[in-house]
Amino acid sequence: MMAAMRPSEVREMLDRELPGWQFREHLIEKEYHLKSFRDAVRLFNAIADLAEALNHHPRIINVYKRLKVELWTHTAGGVTEKDFQLARQIEQAAQALGVLP
Repeated sequence: MMAAMRPSEVREMLDRELPGWQFREHLIEKEYHLKSFRDAVRLFNAIADLAEALNHHPRIINVYKRLKVELWTHTAGGVTEKDFQLARQIEQAAQALGVLP
């Protein structure tokens, strides 16, 4: 089983690697703003494919042109390297779809 990272480690890695991601309690999260509902659905589907490939499934909340993604490793009770791995891949997919600033 993978151990949860210390909060200071999580914050440091977010600052260094994943701009726009936030650490809250036991998870990391980011809200994406897209150009259209269809783009939001495309990103949702891309995240679903990435999550299946890693066998690591995030909480995704979709409201029109926005997606909020929350990641944590349930079995570790917090954030692990697996969450960062998926977050990096989600960032790449989001950029490919033209996420708005």
